Amino acid sequence: METNEKIKWTVEGMDCPTCALTINKYLEKEGMKNVKVNFATGAVSFDLTGTADEAELSKGISGLGYNVVANINEHNHTHTHSHEPAHGKNRAFLSTNMQRFWFCLPFTLILMLHMLPIMHGTWLMQPWVQLILTLPVLAAGLSYFGVSAIKSIRNRMPNMNVLVTIGALAAFVYSLYGTLTHQHAYIFYETAATVITLVFLGNYMEEHTVTSTQAQLKKLAQTQVVTANMIAYDQDHNENIFPVESNALRTGDLILIKNGEQVPADCKILWGDANVNEAIITGESIPVKKQSKDKLIGGSVLVDGTVKAQVTAVGKNTVMAGIVNMVYEAQGEKPPVQQMADKISTVFVPLVLLIALLTLIINWVILQDFTHALMRAIAVLVIACPCAMGLATPAAIAVGLGRGARNGVLFRNATTLERFKDIRQVVFDKTGTLTTGNFSICSYTVLDPAIEDDAFRSIVYSLEKYSNHPLAKSTASAWKTNKEIRWKNIREEKGLGMMAVDKEDNRYSAGSHAIAPGHTAEEHHNIYVTKNNQLIGTIDLKDELRPEAKQVVNYFHSKNIKTILLSGDRFSKAKQIADELGIDEVIAEKAPGEKLQIIGEKNAQVPTAMVGDGINDAPALARATIGISMSDASQIAMQTAQVVLTNHGLKHLPLAMGLGKHTYKTIKENLFWAFSYNIIAIPVAALGLLTPMFGALIMAFSDVVLAINSGRLAVKKVV
Repeated sequence: METNEKIKWTVEGMDCPTCALTINKYLEKEGMKNVKVNFATGAVSFDLTGTADEAELSKGISGLGYNVVANINEHNHTHTHSHEPAHGKNRAFLSTNMQRFWFCLPFTLILMLHMLPIMHGTWLMQPWVQLILTLPVLAAGLSYFGVSAIKSIRNRMPNMNVLVTIGALAAFVYSLYGTLTHQHAYIFYETAATVITLVFLGNYMEEHTVTSTQAQLKKLAQTQVVTANMIAYDQDHNENIFPVESNALRTGDLILIKNGEQVPADCKILWGDANVNEAIITGESIPVKKQSKDKLIGGSVLVDGTVKAQVTAVGKNTVMAGIVNMVYEAQGEKPPVQQMADKISTVFVPLVLLIALLTLIINWVILQDFTHALMRAIAVLVIACPCAMGLATPAAIAVGLGRGARNGVLFRNATTLERFKDIRQVVFDKTGTLTTGNFSICSYTVLDPAIEDDAFRSIVYSLEKYSNHPLAKSTASAWKTNKEIRWKNIREEKGLGMMAVDKEDNRYSAGSHAIAPGHTAEEHHNIYVTKNNQLIGTIDLKDELRPEAKQVVNYFHSKNIKTILLSGDRFSKAKQIADELGIDEVIAEKAPGEKLQIIGEKNAQVPTAMVGDGINDAPALARATIGISMSDASQIAMQTAQVVLTNHGLKHLPLAMGLGKHTYKTIKENLFWAFSYNIIAIPVAALGLLTPMFGALIMAFSDVVLAINSGRLAVKKVV
């Protein structure tokens, strides 16, 4: 049976970009689509197409020298294949780099002791003793590096482990020859052991590096399982409360959330009110007031107050799961700047092998000393570091995405981070973006002298309270009164407004200019009110500007980025807002289709970002160089734009741009370090200025430099 399922794996054993390319090529060769492999995190995702069998693909990956340790399917369950090692306590001995390092270290340290003058003439100087001490280290090294190296050569994609294996084996075999022929000058067992031990240390440090760069993202994910107070009723309708784990909750369940507790799942308040800290989603630590019918986001915390709520989403459908998933997806993406590094990684290992061979031959010819020539060739093999090139981009992206997610800025992909550096103009939608979407009455006019102010307000409230239109809701809210008119009948006509008849058969209406074209030529009012087909009054409302809008527009001006207001509203109203905020250009009275065309034209001129509400602006957002959604953290918004600013976070827009530019800058710095490191280190080793042991140690620390540089992105000023 044909399937088209999204598969997400965690794969162990990837040590360098070449490993990721090997897995990528294998899955694509098997016909899988949308393959994404991230060697730094071990994340592998693809679309299972045709009649392909997941278990067979997993065995194929094992055949390449890697282990599928976890399969995270779309239902948010995690299982582990029986033929693979699981995470945790059932692991085999020497199954982690840390275990291998600590196993090899004592043997290596004892071997190193023979280099001290005080040990000369002791039992440690005996070649057979050194051979016996080296064998456990060599066995541990070959069982990991050797097996991986052989499989990678078989797949015609030699990886970094080929370099380590050849280096360690060359030192061991040469030492063994010296032992058998009783030539002490040929014995370098400590070199073979040290290379293996230090590369295990380097691999462990690299794993730790990746874990620390992802720490911010993990903070988001650590809200998954908490204890919830579930409400149930017995047959006498008595309320009972009992604790359950949040992953046992289902949509529709009733829960009690007390003062100081974490919200266990997305839910809607049915009773009570509270102040809620939503910093986990918005980055804003000031508590937000929530009351009946308001939504609570799983992972946020009740600072004070107690509420009863109904669960609206669980598992992968929650806002938090959506955010975490979106950031993980973005980490798997490769921005254009990484493509050069990937191309070099594919030829890196064969190139280093060739350089090592030339180092051996040229030094042997010049120095007339095979021992020194071999040591230099081994140093070349172990100092070469393809890992640094592969880690340069994922490390920076992990920190950049993590900081963004922690502050309410979600990037759909890594390419978007890079594109921010090119943006030269920003187009803003008006309603819900620069404005709050709430309206306030700025003026009104009663045209019938027989109707007093209070009576006019009562008529308008009695009509508009039945409408869901934003203008009607704002007006009804402002003029709420208990002197309400009881209608005989009332209806809403789309495009016109509210129509009603009172008990005396007087006909009233409140709506757009379309209900009063014969009564006035003035079309600029928002609401027209009529009684028995006579115009009795007009109302003007204005959008409430977001308090941070002016600051955001000023930020773009300070960066020489042009600002444009694109609205479907009347030109006069759009111009008023643009003037208030200092926006450079106004384009008004445009339908969604026209907005799409305008964004296309603007984009053709210079790279353009558009900020909209993520729902009705979807086509235009998709057309822009970068589409930025201003919607609340809803699933709709997350499917729409390349960047989502959660919780109407317009104030985070400068952070989004700053993070984009500085993440790209950090990637460039990392790649410069990775390339220059190899360009300098390999010739230095070839000239004999580094021993293999120092080479292995320096290689181990190269990744730490990238981690420190990437980690700066978490705290450095980007705005």
